[in-house]
Amino acid sequence: MNIEIFSSPGCSKCGHAREILRKMTEELGSHKIQWREVNILAEMDYAVSLGVLSTPSIAINGELVFTHLPNVKKLRNELENRLQNDVEVANT
Repeated sequence: MNIEIFSSPGCSKCGHAREILRKMTEELGSHKIQWREVNILAEMDYAVSLGVLSTPSIAINGELVFTHLPNVKKLRNELENRLQNDVEVANT
């Protein structure tokens, strides 16, 4: 699973999102989840192509899923569901 956190310089919520995702990646398995931070100023065309209008936003596998920082439970549920779906697809 590939996750991208769209952030902007000076965004305090972006740092919080990065820390939450780092911890979840460790808990759920860093071998299953790859993530990177995308500076919207440096990659504006890419951010706009996904529909990012504010930071922090989170895309999973190239799809904009969260247009703001979700609560921890909602983010965890989304990641766990997608990991489960990946396992089910791999087993068929």
